[in-house]
Order: sequence, then C-alpha cells, then structure tokens
Amino acid sequence: MPATILLTVGLADFIWIVVGLFIMFTVLSVVVLSLTLLERKLLARLQLRLGPTRTGPMGVMQPIADAFKLILKEDIIPASSEKAIFWVAPIIVVVSAFMIWVTIPGTQNAVIQNLDLGLFYIIAFSVIGILGLVLAGWGSANKYGTLGGLRAAAQLISYEIPIIMVAISVGMLAQSLDMREIVNAQGSYIFFLVQPLGLVLFFIAGLAEVGRTPFDIYFAESEIVGGPFVEYSGAHWSVFFLAEYINTFAIAALTVILFFGGWSGPGLSGDWGIIWFLPKVYLVIMVIFWIRGTFPRLRIDQLMAFAWKVMVPMSFLSVVMTAVYLFYGWPAWSLTLMSSAGLFVVGYLIYKRMTGPTKLVSQTRIRQQALQDQRRAASQAPAEAGGD
Repeated sequence: MPATILLTVGLADFIWIVVGLFIMFTVLSVVVLSLTLLERKLLARLQLRLGPTRTGPMGVMQPIADAFKLILKEDIIPASSEKAIFWVAPIIVVVSAFMIWVTIPGTQNAVIQNLDLGLFYIIAFSVIGILGLVLAGWGSANKYGTLGGLRAAAQLISYEIPIIMVAISVGMLAQSLDMREIVNAQGSYIFFLVQPLGLVLFFIAGLAEVGRTPFDIYFAESEIVGGPFVEYSGAHWSVFFLAEYINTFAIAALTVILFFGGWSGPGLSGDWGIIWFLPKVYLVIMVIFWIRGTFPRLRIDQLMAFAWKVMVPMSFLSVVMTAVYLFYGWPAWSLTLMSSAGLFVVGYLIYKRMTGPTKLVSQTRIRQQALQDQRRAASQAPAEAGGD
C-alpha cells in the first residue's frame, strides 16, 4: 500500500512537471514572437522607419510569417561537417536556454520548481550554452565557424565571471540563493538602490552573454560572416535564434528579480504581481533594443580588454564592498555611497579614455590652424611694407 501511494504521488509530480514544461515552452515561444516584433518596431522608430506594416494589422503577424518561413526553408548540411555534432549543437544551446526557466519565478507561485540554490542553478546551466556554440562552429567544418566558436568561448567565459560575482553580492545581501527569497528580501529597499555598480555590471555582462550589440562579436557578419552559425540554415538556424531571444528575456527577468524587486509593487500581491513583473521586464528589454540601435560593435581586443581590465576587477570590488558593509553592519546608504563612487570613478576613467583621441585631434587642428595663421600673417607683412 505505501509503495502504491508513493508511485501515485511520483506519477502526479511527473505529470505536473511535464505539463509545466509544456506551458513554459508555449509561453516562451509567444514571448519570443512578441520580442521580435517589438525589436523591429522599436528599431524602426529609432531609425525613422515604419517597421513591419503589411502582414496582419499593423504588422503584428510578421513574427509568425517569419517563423513559418524559417521552418519551411531548406535545411542544408555541409558534406564535410561532423553530422552528429552539427545536429546536437543547436539542441544543447536551446535546452540550456529553456532549463534555466525551470526555477525563474514570475510571481511567488508561478514557478515550475523553486530551488533553494536557484541562482546557483541558473548560473551553472547558462554555461552549458557555451559548449553548444563551440560545437556548432567546430562541427560545421568551416574556418569562420571555428573562429566564431573560439570567440564565443573566450567572450562568454570572460563575461561569466562578473555575472557570478554580482550574483554572489546579491546572495550576500539577501542571505539566500533562493530566487523568491531574494525578491522578498527587497521589501524595505530594492537592491538597485544599494548596489548600482552591481546592476550596471550584471546588465553589461548579460548583454555580452547573449551576444547583443555592442557585444555581438562571435557572429559578427562584417568580420566572420555569421561565426558558429555560418553553415546553419532553416530550422537549425531558427533554434539559435530562438535561444538568443529566450536568453535575452531571461537576462531581463533576472535583472528585475535581482535589482528591481521582481513582482513586488504597490497595490498588488500574490499572483497578481505578474502585472508588475512583466512591464518591468519588457522595459529592461526595450533598453537592450535601444542599445542595439545606438552603439557600434566593439572590436574583439576591446571586448576582451573591457572584460579583464574593467568588468572582472569591478565585480570583485562589488563583492568586497558588500562584505565590508555586512560585516560591520553599516547603514544601507554606506553601501550605496561606496558602490556609486566606484561606478562614477570607473565611468569617468572610461570617458576620459574614449574621448582622449578626440581631444588630441582637436588640439592638433588648433595648432595647425594657428600655424597657418602665422604663415599667412608673415606672407602678408612684406607685401604691406612694399606698398608703403
């Protein structure tokens, strides 16, 4: 009898997990469609264009048309490629993108499986996607693909370190790695107010992790014509495309959960908190799209130098400041002051470094203009003397 009860409970849990995963897959697929439409519309407005207007009312059916086009498009596999690796690489990328959503909550109860070490689980699973990108480039038997895979490994491993260190800082503040406990710990103040440096580091590293502009280095079309995806087409390429937007949505959701109070907000509680959660997430996503339409792509040397010379040291500094704040029991504004000071100093140094060449060119032009004026004045002086 106990064995029968145990089997029944286990079967019920298994059915619930399967149903939950199916619902999660459906919801994320709809989210990806909405993100593609939102990005195209927003970038069109930034660039003074209209964006999709023909397919459906105001172009809202364009993402569905694009999905059908990719599914029906011919799927070409290079003859010299490693067939098994070529097939499994997209699966690894998309599975890792989906699995992190198992423990990302939308509200206090809207989660497939809440974990006490949920933040640790998310970080650990997100690293698996790097393996898929490396295998995609290697299995394509294409030099550009291999180069893109190596770039992806270098970039994503480098920027994973700041994400891990900032996650440690947030875990220290919340005294937990449980995602729901992190949100509940922000009842008196949201962590953005006490850790602005952590927010900036996490957001920038998140952009690099999903390969969004200006960090779209490993598949840069103008340099390596697609990187790890150069030999993929049709449904295979659409899987990488799907994983990219799922990861973009995940980074935005984690930013909101870790720094902006998640689903908490005035006037709503319980599962109704989703009304606060989704607008916050989509607002962060719009900032990501705005950055894509504004900033140019970095060079690979600039990307790596920025990671190891700026992001990694500042992420360790963030952990140290949080540890000092907690150990001595200082008031919350002290951590805000330390974090803001570090952010201001680094921002000022980067600004000086970026504007240095511009100022040098301006000074050179001023000296050249002064020299030309002196020569002009010297040539005019004898003429005036001869006239007298």
